[in-house]
Amino acid sequence: MERAENAGIGGCLQRDSTECKEYAGARSAARPETGETEIREPKLLERILFRDNMNRAYKRVKANKGAPGVDGMTVEEALPWLKEHGKELTESIQSGKYKPQPVRRKEIPKPDGGVRKLGIPAVIDRIVQQAVSQILAPIWEPIFSEGSYGYRPGRSAQDAILKIRGYVYDGYEWAVELDLSKYFDTLNHEKLLNLLRKEVADERVIQLIKKFLKSGVMENGIRIATEEGSPQGGLCGYRHKPPYAEINVMWSYQPSGLAA
Repeated sequence: MERAENAGIGGCLQRDSTECKEYAGARSAARPETGETEIREPKLLERILFRDNMNRAYKRVKANKGAPGVDGMTVEEALPWLKEHGKELTESIQSGKYKPQPVRRKEIPKPDGGVRKLGIPAVIDRIVQQAVSQILAPIWEPIFSEGSYGYRPGRSAQDAILKIRGYVYDGYEWAVELDLSKYFDTLNHEKLLNLLRKEVADERVIQLIKKFLKSGVMENGIRIATEEGSPQGGLCGYRHKPPYAEINVMWSYQPSGLAA
C-alpha cells in the first residue's frame, strides 16, 4: 500500500497522476523542515501548506464529494479553480489574509423530533480544513486517554462496547452512557484555542482555526455571526471535538474501571 501511494507524482496514486500533474500548479511551494519534527514546532503552518499535504487534502475532499457551500462551487469545479488560484490561496493563508466563507446552514430532523443543524463549508475551505486536520490529528492522537474511542482512527463504538463487555467479565455491573446536549452549538472558542495552544506553538495555525470558528453561518441569505460553537458537517468541528472533549470531559469525569 505504501508503494502504491508513493508511486504517483507528488505522493499521489499512480492512477491519479494525470490529475496530479494538473494540480501541481495549485500546490504550495512550502516544504517541511528536515529531520524529526517536534510537536511544538514554530513552523507548523508550512507543514500544513506543504504541497503534498495540500494535494492529499484535495484528493480526500474530492473522494468525500459532498454538497456545495454558500458559493455554489462543486467538488468537480475545485480543480480548475485551484489551478488558477492555488498559489494565491496559500499565500493568503501564510500572510494571514485568508478569510473562510460562512458555512451553509442545513437542518436535518432528529429522531426525538428536534433538528440537527449542519454547517456545510465551501469546497475550498474544506480542502484547507482537511490539510489542517491531517497535520494536527497525529499531534493529538498520542495524548488521548486509553478510554477514548470517539473520532479516533482505528477505533469505533463497537470497540468501546467490547471494552465494556470486558469490564463486565471482570465483575463490574454498571456502564453509564452520557451525551452532551448541544455540544457543537455551545463549544467555547477561547477555551478550545487555549487548549490547542498547549500543543501548537505556531500562532498562525491557531488564528487560522479561529477564522474557521468565527466564519459565521449563512441562513436564508443572512450571515449570522458565530461567537460560540462549531458547525457539524465541517472538518473543523470534527477535529476540534477530541481535544476539547478529551480534556474537559474524559479526564475530569471518567469513573475508575469504566470505559468511556
